[in-house]
Amino acid sequence: MPAASARAVLLIQTAFIGDVILATALLEYLHQTQPGTPVDFLVRKGNESLLLGHPHVRRVLVWDKKQDKYRGLWRLLRQIRQAHYGRVVTLQRFASTGFLTAFSGAPERVGFHKNPFAWGFTRAVPHVIGDGRHEVARNLALLYHEESGMRNDENSSFLIPGSSLTRPRLYPTDTDESAAALAAARAEGRPYICVAPTSVWFTKQFPEEQWLKLLAALPAQYTVFLLGGPPDAAACAQLLARSARPHVVNLAGQLSLVASAALMRGAVLNYVNDSAPMHLCSAVDAPTCAVYCSTVPAFGFGPLSSFARVVEVPHVLECRPCGLHGYKACPLGHFRCAHDIQTQQLLAVLAEAERQ
Repeated sequence: MPAASARAVLLIQTAFIGDVILATALLEYLHQTQPGTPVDFLVRKGNESLLLGHPHVRRVLVWDKKQDKYRGLWRLLRQIRQAHYGRVVTLQRFASTGFLTAFSGAPERVGFHKNPFAWGFTRAVPHVIGDGRHEVARNLALLYHEESGMRNDENSSFLIPGSSLTRPRLYPTDTDESAAALAAARAEGRPYICVAPTSVWFTKQFPEEQWLKLLAALPAQYTVFLLGGPPDAAACAQLLARSARPHVVNLAGQLSLVASAALMRGAVLNYVNDSAPMHLCSAVDAPTCAVYCSTVPAFGFGPLSSFARVVEVPHVLECRPCGLHGYKACPLGHFRCAHDIQTQQLLAVLAEAERQ
């Protein structure tokens, strides 16, 4: 390996929680292919806890986008240039992170060709949504070296079984594991199911009435944990208040993201939307039932756990998908992509999970 390769790598992903989780696949890849190379990771403020204690991250850089955004960007650029990275890789297609990459001073500056600052990259990689590739595969393409012939399938020990993808991975700390164990104890010895019912986007979120149908139909032997962050606590409390089912526990806002992932790992099944909790499941290989409403798995952001099933409307809707990220309301007002999903579809996944 050339001496220059020992210089540190900086990965940049300052988007949302799920995007950072998917980007951790690159940490696994780098650890396997270049184990002696230090790796730093730049995230937006609020997402740094995802990488706390991560064994393959030397240092986490944080950009506060809400306060002093652009002055903070200049400070980050100075910090990046002073670090003398050997390679800077942005996983985003936005100008701000492209700016940091293009002017980083690194000998290798890599990003997607759609980035406005791609002209300043030493290598620009195509990013195509809908071509059948997962976002993890699109991101991993940023690390391949055409001159060395390096390919993801050369190190099968860290691949998803039956796939050519490296799975994203989070590493719960002892504190996370303890918090998850205390939460699991509230099941009082019963097997448990986790439900993460919310999403930032309305059209990505399975409606409350639909979740209530599922809660009423789930077998009685299960404890159900409702999961989410502090902003989701009220919605989960309302779901709990409206459900007549016993043994439902609202944990929203009580666990860190990684502690939630540790709890989900021990569930018989996790019901999630096309949102961050789905990616938490992928990162700890937790059994997953992903409910897709307005979006579709073909966009390349689907679940990656060993047991992962997608539930979506069982018939074709001409209006679906209506957008890549979802909307604050159904553009046509009927939201059939969510309301036409049958509870039995969700129960069938549970029956399959129970047989595993």
